[in-house]
Amino acid sequence: MQAIVRRTSFHYLTALILFSVYSIQVCPFLDSLTTAQLLIPILVAFCAQGAIRVTLEKRLNQLPYKQQVNSQFKLDLSLFLIFGALLGLYNWLMHGFPLESGGKVIVGMTVLGYLIACELALFREFKLAQMLRDSDQQLTPDDNPYPLTQKFVWFAAICAIAVIGVVFLVINKDLEWLVHTGDSIPLKTSQRYILGEIVFVIGTMMLYILAIIIGYSRNLKLFITAENQTLAQVSRGELSVQVPVTSNDEFGLMALHTNQMINALAERTRELSITRDASILGLASLAETRDNETGGHILRTQNYVRVLAEHLSTQEKYRAELDADTIDLLHKSAPLHDVGKVGIPDSILLKPGKLTDEEFEIMKGHAQIGADALQVAEAQLGSNSFLQIAREISLTHHEKWDGRGYPNGLKGEEIPISGRLMALADVYDALTSKRVYKPAFSHDKARSIILEGNGSHFDPAVIEAFLAVEQTFIDIAATYTDKEAEAA
Repeated sequence: MQAIVRRTSFHYLTALILFSVYSIQVCPFLDSLTTAQLLIPILVAFCAQGAIRVTLEKRLNQLPYKQQVNSQFKLDLSLFLIFGALLGLYNWLMHGFPLESGGKVIVGMTVLGYLIACELALFREFKLAQMLRDSDQQLTPDDNPYPLTQKFVWFAAICAIAVIGVVFLVINKDLEWLVHTGDSIPLKTSQRYILGEIVFVIGTMMLYILAIIIGYSRNLKLFITAENQTLAQVSRGELSVQVPVTSNDEFGLMALHTNQMINALAERTRELSITRDASILGLASLAETRDNETGGHILRTQNYVRVLAEHLSTQEKYRAELDADTIDLLHKSAPLHDVGKVGIPDSILLKPGKLTDEEFEIMKGHAQIGADALQVAEAQLGSNSFLQIAREISLTHHEKWDGRGYPNGLKGEEIPISGRLMALADVYDALTSKRVYKPAFSHDKARSIILEGNGSHFDPAVIEAFLAVEQTFIDIAATYTDKEAEAA
């Protein structure tokens, strides 16, 4: 990850400058050195540290993703601590500085190392999360990651101790400086000098702490945004989505558990859908077996309804009303259009000849019988989109565009779009199917009969859709023949 290498280089260069200034401000022994004596060892140390860091970066990238952030943090902190100790040892050997000076060097390098290690670890976590999300990869977080609350406690405590400790070292050095300078420097000048050093040290550390807070907020925003987007999609019924699991912490566990919940919900929904479909086909088949029709009628009519609805959905007028979910519901509920026939006596339902007027009036009652049965289900189990559409289809699929249909004589757009679609699908299949009282008509003959009903029996918009997809109607009829349905 080149971005991490560039950011590391920037931090190391910044640390080199800050540590050089820090050394002068906290240690009178280092302050006594010439510029070359002070800077050359620091420059060599940081160059060596940077070279080692670049070399180990390659190994770091080969670790499992969930280990990289923690390993990088330990690496950066260890390098600063080790080279701080080496610088202190160098000054002791070369200049005879006391352990006090070496301790101040180690403290400075450790504080810088801790702040830089935190910021770089957060940046790697961010880049790793982006990479995993873009490549559709997931981490498998540990079952018991180190608690975030304890991380916050440690971070706050270490930052507080570091700020207080470094400021104490600065003040201590400045007090020693005042003792040595005495009255040679005006008090106002000394005051400005001391306050300037303190402001510089505190300001620098606060900038690093602020950078860490911003980095953590950025990573947290990435997770929360992904979580909210996924949950919003799930609330709309999209159960194929997943939250990217991109961190080996409690947020990673939350994402993992969210995905497990979504998978369980999807499986439960699939089982319910299968159960619903089986119930629909069972009820529809029960109605059809009592009639002179076959199971092929169910399959054909539901597919006719689907293709008609899909074509109408391309028009601006019907786009909102016939979205993908509604079309799926139309397809699933269409087989229940004649479920009310279970309430019609066999003497009428199975009569081979023409029905008398009285018998036809009884036959027309099947639309209301089916709707009433579905309404009972709604009342007892609670209403939903599927039951509403199924009831609409059962009740209105014999209504006519000009108002001469039954059972309620609805007219025009008083008839729900579901009933208008089912009306054409049902009539087309009745015309093209063999019955005991008639042979199967050809597509062309059925087409001409349907066109005669344009604006009277059928919605003109549905007629236009039928003409646009009539070849698909022919293909559906050929695919779902009565023999094929019986074999299935």
